[in-house]
Amino acid sequence: MRQVVVLGVGMTRFGKFLERSLKDLTAEAVTGAMKHAGVTTKQIQAAYVSNSMAGLMTGQEAIRGQVWLRPLGIDGIPIFNIENACASASSAFHFGWLSVAAGIHDCVLVAGAEKLYDEDKLKSFTALRTAVDIEEIHKITEIIEREGLGIAGAEGSGVNRSIFMDFYAALARFYMREYGARPEHFGKIAVKNHKNGSLNPHAQYREVYTLEEVMGAPMISEPLTRPMCAPISDGAAAAVLTSRKFARSFTTKFVTVEASANGTGLGEVPLGEPGIIHHLARQAYEQAGVGPLDLDVIEVHEATTVSEYSFMGDLDLCGPGEANEWIDNGWTEIGGKVAINTSGGLISKGHPVGATGLGMISEVVWQLRDEAGGRQRPGAKMGLTLNGGGVMGTEPAAMSIHILKR
Repeated sequence: MRQVVVLGVGMTRFGKFLERSLKDLTAEAVTGAMKHAGVTTKQIQAAYVSNSMAGLMTGQEAIRGQVWLRPLGIDGIPIFNIENACASASSAFHFGWLSVAAGIHDCVLVAGAEKLYDEDKLKSFTALRTAVDIEEIHKITEIIEREGLGIAGAEGSGVNRSIFMDFYAALARFYMREYGARPEHFGKIAVKNHKNGSLNPHAQYREVYTLEEVMGAPMISEPLTRPMCAPISDGAAAAVLTSRKFARSFTTKFVTVEASANGTGLGEVPLGEPGIIHHLARQAYEQAGVGPLDLDVIEVHEATTVSEYSFMGDLDLCGPGEANEWIDNGWTEIGGKVAINTSGGLISKGHPVGATGLGMISEVVWQLRDEAGGRQRPGAKMGLTLNGGGVMGTEPAAMSIHILKR
């Protein structure tokens, strides 16, 4: 297997763009990535394009990548369409990495785009709901009730909010019961990530919150308030992957892919027990020859702040219940032991499902190239992205972890 370089990345600002098309968003991200890499469309040998919900939101199915890339003059090459729930973009990145690592191509484009926002929020929530087994969605509710994690007055799921917010809220209540987490711990993560997002020109929301403001905001699903939850978003992101030999003509700032670990959830794993994320993290560390404390920056899929709390244990940064201490001591701040979600994370940067994973990768690449501006982690040399999607039982249906190195 050849070493693969992330030669360039690009992304739009994430947000709510009723007036912009998926072609338009894709064009901005791809043009930015190619400019960052220094390549032309003629040098792209294959493209991997990710999206999850365009069929439901816009009606475009089947040939999404071909439709969105053709206006840029990218045609006549293999174009593959990748759909894998919220992990779509990282899954596309994996296939792009694999084609270069295997020596099939020397320069490939990976792009992801999503338009999820609609004036009719029920349309968006209905699209998100498809990332579960729709014939067995009741089983997830049954697990929550069986574990004693349900609450009274939780009506409106899937209508007033995404059903996933209720899944995450149940997980938050589990950590509160078992590990002594307090709602304020989830709130402190929100304060940190919104502060980081305020420094990110690509972030959907750039407001700074105090802990009191986070805790006093409208409740989405107890104990998670609005600033603790990712918004509905539109946006696009892209990356150019090349062989090291190809990259030598364009840059001396090599950011290499040291690990790409992907998997499907293990079904109903008891809460608090190691699941697919833990197993993939171990696999990625082994591939890269590093440990969790070798990482300088981490971008994780915190659709709610309880997700970030959970992932700290899954990634072996700390043991059960130790996330409380990490949060209280600010060890995941930009200047802490390991900086988590310097971009602002999903709750601030936004979550356009089919682009999210590439947005994470873009942030890590900028960090490793010292191009992250006011949110730069000094001396960052190693970064990880964790991007998951869908739910099967108590596990993510799709999960992808990448480790990048300067």
